[in-house]
Amino acid sequence: MNLRFVEAFYWVASLKSISRAAEKLYLTQSAMSSRIATLEDELGVLLLDRGDKQFKLTSAGARFLVYAEKLLELQREVKLEMGSGQPMAVSMRIGAIESVLHSWLIPWLEKLRADHPGLELELTVETTPILVDLIQRGTLDLVFAVLPASSDGVRNQALPTMEMVFVGHPDLHKKRNYRLAELAEMELLTFQKGSQPHVTLLDLFRLHHLEPKKVHAISSISAMVQLVQGGFGVALLPRAAVERLTGFARLRPLTCDAKLQSLPIHASYRTDPSSKTVETVVQSALSFAGRPKNAPKKTTKGKPLS
Repeated sequence: MNLRFVEAFYWVASLKSISRAAEKLYLTQSAMSSRIATLEDELGVLLLDRGDKQFKLTSAGARFLVYAEKLLELQREVKLEMGSGQPMAVSMRIGAIESVLHSWLIPWLEKLRADHPGLELELTVETTPILVDLIQRGTLDLVFAVLPASSDGVRNQALPTMEMVFVGHPDLHKKRNYRLAELAEMELLTFQKGSQPHVTLLDLFRLHHLEPKKVHAISSISAMVQLVQGGFGVALLPRAAVERLTGFARLRPLTCDAKLQSLPIHASYRTDPSSKTVETVVQSALSFAGRPKNAPKKTTKGKPLS
């Protein structure tokens, strides 16, 4: 039995789509269909119910899915036991929101590359709704977003939350402390409408019975930073991103008399019975994101991803 055909069936069943599974395995849709058909011929049963408009496994397909997962797990164990221990070239498709990108994502990717030189990355930066959809469809292997994804086969891990802070121009915003009422009179910049920072910012003013003068919805942190530098207004950003951006941008965190809600971050990922790569990468991210700012860096260069 060709385990590549077993793998093809596993992902078709997991993603509930031949086209999504084909994209996951970098195959054409016809090649994926051919692998499933060949596997069905070998087993002597139909695995997919092709007469139903909605994706559906046959009863035989549902039973074989259990065996398919076990076969792929056994394949992984054999490769790990019999292999040379050398790092393998493995592709990981990672997605992240801008808040993560501008805070700890880049230094983490640098560490990940040093620890696992055989890892090849594809990086997508998008909003939370798009990232959640992509992980649910199987287009990405791992995403870092505000909300966890809800889908069969997708696991979620909560990462440390990100402290939020108002940021202004150092020449225009010189006060030691600002009252929320003062900030309400300024032009404010935050993320796109409906996002967690946008919603919580409006809720904060409502809680204090204030009506902000203007709230501009900007999807790009880089754009917000440039607008603040140009004296356009005050932005609400993750403190970690501000600390990284102040290396080349003139920004000043503003102390406010109101408590700001932190930004939640979740890692959502799909497990792969033939490889522990995703779990290894997720644990690396959890460790890195939760590490104290000045903690010493540790590397395990050359450690294989299996």
